[in-house]
Parts: sequence; C-alpha cells; structure tokens
Amino acid sequence: MKLGIIADSHDNMPLIAKAVELFNRENVDLVLHAGDFVSPFTASEFKSLNMKLIGVFGNNDGDKLLLTRRFEGIGELYEDYHEMNLEGKRIVLMHQPKFLEALIDSRKYDLITYGHTHEVDIQGGWSLVINPGECGGWISGKATVAIVDLKIMKAGIFTLFP
Repeated sequence: MKLGIIADSHDNMPLIAKAVELFNRENVDLVLHAGDFVSPFTASEFKSLNMKLIGVFGNNDGDKLLLTRRFEGIGELYEDYHEMNLEGKRIVLMHQPKFLEALIDSRKYDLITYGHTHEVDIQGGWSLVINPGECGGWISGKATVAIVDLKIMKAGIFTLFP
C-alpha cells in the first residue's frame, strides 16, 4: 500500500492540483493530509483524487463544519489527530507535533505523520516519522509532499515547486 502524505496546503490551489496529479500518477492508495487546508474551497482540487483522503484539521483551518461538508465524497476529516490501522501498520496522523518525542518513545506507532512546521522531516527507527513539508510553499518558497510505501516502510519527498 502506498500513501500520499500532504500538509499545510494553505489554499494554494495550483500546488494542490500538482499534488493531486502526482498522487494520481504514482497510483497511491490513500492520501493523508496533516492539516491546514484553510478554506473549504480547496475541496474542489481534491475532488480530482483517484483515491480516498483522510485528513486532520490544523490550527489555520477556518470553517471546520463547511470543510467537512465540502470533503464529503472525497474523504474523512478529523479533529486534532487520527489513529488508524492499515495493512497491519499502526498509524497516527496529526497536525501539530504535540508530544512527538513521547509518541516515538512509546513504540505504539509504525508511522507518525505530522505537519505544522512547514519543514520536511523524515526519521527512521522503531517508528517512521514524516512531515512532508508544506504543499502551499508560502513560508519556505518550496512545495513538497511525500509518498510512503507501507510494505517496506520507506518514504520519498517529491518537490512540486520550484
């Protein structure tokens, strides 16, 4: 199973479209969004995904009720963090890296995914930890996403811009 990982898209519609195109081209099975969609209108780009999306809200997400409604049929959005089990792998998806070290030390999760910092972070060890960086590119001037192969627990970063 391949996961597309995206975070901090911050309303950048052209770069969201590029991320969706990449995930579709790479035939990922599921997209995880680690928060900060920001506005409900971003759903119009995510509608082009050929797979389901699971996301969590970030600190900049505004109208959560309307975001949830606009993402109906695209995927599921959760408050703060979301735990799941995929192909026997325990995964936690969150926006802010609250208690990141404690989560790593707990050895409860095979994959820990977060956003918020707008910085790429991939850490190996007991848990694979991934922050795909920012899709929106507003802070760093660089737009990135990640793809994870759950079978071999390897991640790659893909640059959308520049």
